[in-house]
Amino acid sequence: MEKERDVQKRIFEETSTDKKVTEEDFFSVLRSIAPGTNIRTALEGVLKAHKGAIIAVENDSINEILDGGFRLNTKFTPQKLIELCKMDGAIILSSDMKRIILANALLTPSNKTSTHETGTRHKAAERVAKQARTLVIAISERRNEITIYYRNIRYPLINSGDLLRKANEHIQMIEKQRDLFDKAIIKLDSLELRNHPSLKSAVQVIQKGKMVQKIALELKKYVIELGKEGSILKTRLKELTLDVERETDLLIKDYTKLDLKKSKAFLEELSYDELLDTDNILRAMDYEGPVQKEAVKGWRILSRTSLEDNEIAEIIKRSGSLGKAVYSNSEFHKSVLGEEKSKTFKEDLENIKLNHSI
Repeated sequence: MEKERDVQKRIFEETSTDKKVTEEDFFSVLRSIAPGTNIRTALEGVLKAHKGAIIAVENDSINEILDGGFRLNTKFTPQKLIELCKMDGAIILSSDMKRIILANALLTPSNKTSTHETGTRHKAAERVAKQARTLVIAISERRNEITIYYRNIRYPLINSGDLLRKANEHIQMIEKQRDLFDKAIIKLDSLELRNHPSLKSAVQVIQKGKMVQKIALELKKYVIELGKEGSILKTRLKELTLDVERETDLLIKDYTKLDLKKSKAFLEELSYDELLDTDNILRAMDYEGPVQKEAVKGWRILSRTSLEDNEIAEIIKRSGSLGKAVYSNSEFHKSVLGEEKSKTFKEDLENIKLNHSI
């Protein structure tokens, strides 16, 4: 809990850097305004009162674009915020969002800062978030919606009922993709253990694995935004995504002609539609077509044994392929791993092959 508060404080106070907002930074913002928090209660109260508002989190940079208002420096409560939103100006909260610093303030961001919004309040909110690199919340009484702006990110908040519906839809999509992923893994295991690796089958696994991860990332936002109401969904999400990223990464490591980092970076930029095109998966691993000439290294299968990473690296280096690593004689394994370790390794391999009826 203390670590989460430290992250939250850091993301609101960091103003001198142009670094891209990290996934965890943005999730920390969502946690700070999730259902059950005082700030979320206040925001929903403003909506119910049919009022509009612009609320910004204080940092050093925001002082340069503030004009007027009156200083309160009072403890934050939902009731106070709701009442203060009856005025037209902006409300400024402390960096930990536990105090109301200013009310009825005028925000004067540069009109040179780009914005995609049309309304005056939302234009100001987006520009302040970008210019001051902080969190700004805009409430529209006309559209009956809450929009958060964090640096260059725009994110509309969804009410709990709609969130739960969307989250459950995502759970169903992940369940389907995870089932396809598991079936494709079993097929590829069988081929690789028979020393008949298949680039086509590997691409199918990577495709399904990345699809699971992509849907899970969206669902994670909903779960965090739901706060305590999303605890059951959070548990289910962990179950459905267990080992998917690790298995997919090891598979990429086995088949890519580049390196894991470069191939992953390319794959993570693909949209849902682009992921469905197997040519994009092949290009991410530097293949021009589904023809494989190189031997499979074997990281994925060998990682299921009791070997450490450095031992796997050594046996791959010495054997040159998964097939040779699996089917070489005991003397070879002893020369690489030593007598005791090679015996355990051989038993591990036999168990893996037994599980696949090989």
